[in-house]
Amino acid sequence: MADTLRDIEAKVHAGERLSFEDGVRLFRTRDLFAIGRLANEVREKKNGNRAYYVRNMHLNYSNVCIFDCHFCSFYRKEGQEGAWEMDLDTIFAYAAKARFEKLNEIHIVGGVHPKLPWNYYLEMLRGLKERYPELHLKAFTATEIDHFTRIARKDAGTVLAELREAGLDSLPGGGAEVFADRVWNRICSGKARPERWLEIHRTWHRMGGRSTSTMLYGHIETDEERVDHILRLRALQDETGGFNAFIPLAYQVENNRMPGLPRPTAQTDIKVHAVARLLFDNIDHLKAYWIMTGLKMAQILLSYGADDIDGTILEERIVHMAGAESPLGVSEEELCSLIREAGRDPVRRDTLYRPLEAIETTRSNH
Repeated sequence: MADTLRDIEAKVHAGERLSFEDGVRLFRTRDLFAIGRLANEVREKKNGNRAYYVRNMHLNYSNVCIFDCHFCSFYRKEGQEGAWEMDLDTIFAYAAKARFEKLNEIHIVGGVHPKLPWNYYLEMLRGLKERYPELHLKAFTATEIDHFTRIARKDAGTVLAELREAGLDSLPGGGAEVFADRVWNRICSGKARPERWLEIHRTWHRMGGRSTSTMLYGHIETDEERVDHILRLRALQDETGGFNAFIPLAYQVENNRMPGLPRPTAQTDIKVHAVARLLFDNIDHLKAYWIMTGLKMAQILLSYGADDIDGTILEERIVHMAGAESPLGVSEEELCSLIREAGRDPVRRDTLYRPLEAIETTRSNH
């Protein structure tokens, strides 16, 4: 352990909360093994040797969006080449794959569409829940929900209550990006501000709902801005306890309005996951989102603080439109094999991290 981190190591071992300054120092150190060892200790204290995954699919009902966030490769303007929106029958038919694949979760997000009516979103959830009652519906970012409050002309609490009545089970964490004003104003200035993102998740948590939290890293943000973002999420978790997990999202470099930025490096991937694990003393789960890091890096991150590798996904669009080189989806067998090779025990979970089926750590090939 580098001498400069000994006081932080002592805090971690004593179970003391790390400060903003501690977080910045951890990002600045070159001693990856030191922060990895500490992050792994915290990870194993919280989750033992388990590595979670979920059988899930993504459904992107439309990529038409009124905003033009500079980092985004997914959105299109209405009528632009490559724009799409799905009618309800198409959505219900698409979701039929979930039953065939025996999935537990469907993750639904889209662009902030200028014309789809409020009832479209309610009917989408109702129709899915009616047809596939066993599926957990994890749907709509805080950015989308902020938009719903305008088209429905209702406050966030009422909108969330109506969505829940229609079948919403939990919220994804997308749309948080990096909360710092400097970054927000440069990469996504048009959409709901960070305070609004936090307010919508706070409202949902106070209703008894659960959600995930995220950070988009590896673009123009500084170490201080990363730590500030994490600590704002930590403060909301202190207040509500509603976050299931934290998911670092690696910035994807292609087909957007921020040309010339390099891809996040392995060093950055490792530091963000390890430092987040050390700062988030109040969130139990940290996800290595293999769609963005790639499968090989996600496997490594299981030793650097991550205890979850997301899921099978089936067909991901948003990140691949930004040039992601990971597969569109992956089999359960392959995920379990990657987890075992990393020395972890694969555990299939539901969205709320309840184990559905502990997979044996050794499986005979004979």
